Amino acid sequence: MDIPLFQKYFQILGRVSSHYFFFAGLAFLLFYILLKKSFWYKKIQQKAPAITDYRRDILYSISSIVITSTAIFLTFFIGKNSNKVYYNTGDFGMAYWFFSLIWMLILHDTYFYWTHRAIHHPLLFKKIHLIHHKSTNPSPWTAFAFHPFEAIIDAGIFPLIAFLLPVHRYAILLFLVFHILYNIYGHLGFELYPKGFHKNWFGKWLNTSTAHNLHHHKFNGNYGLYFVIWDRLMGTIREDYDASYDKATYAQSPKIADASA
Repeated sequence: MDIPLFQKYFQILGRVSSHYFFFAGLAFLLFYILLKKSFWYKKIQQKAPAITDYRRDILYSISSIVITSTAIFLTFFIGKNSNKVYYNTGDFGMAYWFFSLIWMLILHDTYFYWTHRAIHHPLLFKKIHLIHHKSTNPSPWTAFAFHPFEAIIDAGIFPLIAFLLPVHRYAILLFLVFHILYNIYGHLGFELYPKGFHKNWFGKWLNTSTAHNLHHHKFNGNYGLYFVIWDRLMGTIREDYDASYDKATYAQSPKIADASA
C-alpha cells in the first residue's frame, strides 16, 4: 500500500533533520567539547564563536531543513512521474551509477559558485546572504544557517539534478549525505587536511575548511563548495589562502603549537 503523501513528507523531514543534527552535533561535540583541549591548536581562528552565534545558526538551520525537505518532497515524490530518477541499477549499470555521483558534485559546485557570487551582489547581500555571514567565525551549526530565500536558492539543486540526467535514488541519497558532511567540514573551523595538501595535484582543486573560513572572515573570494575550480578559473581565489592554510596546518602537534604561539 502506498504511503500517504503527508507521511512521506514527514519521513523526508525526519531523515534530513536526523542527518544534519547527528553529523553537525557529532562534529560540535568532538571538536568544541570533548576534544577541545587536544585539537584547539588546529582551530583556524583561535577563538570560540559566541553562544548567540550557535543559537542563531541552529534556528536558521531548522528553517533551512524544512525548506530543503519540502524541495526534496516536491521534486522526487510530487514530480516522480516526470523526473529522471530510476530505481533499477541495471538500467544504466554501475559505471554510470558512480559517474552520476561525479556529475552531481560538479553540477552542484557550479550551481553553488554562481548563485553564491550572485547573492554577494550589494543589492542581495544584506537582504539574503548576510544572515549566513553573521557567523564570521563559523562552527558546524553554520552549515545550514541560511535566510529562507537563500535556503530556497540552495535547494534549487534538487530539481536541477532530478530533471537533467538519469540518476539512481540511492545515488541521490549518498549525494545528500555527502553534501551535508562536506558542508559541515567547510564550516567546522578546524582544518583536517594535512600540511601542503592545498598545493598538491589533487588538493589544489578541492575546497577546504580554511578556504571557506576565510570567506566567512573576510566576506569575499573563495566562493566554491566542494572545489575551488571556478575560483581558480575566475580569479576569485583569495590571495591570502595559501598563507592562511600554511598557518592553519603549521602546528603538527600541541607542543609545536605552544612553541609557535
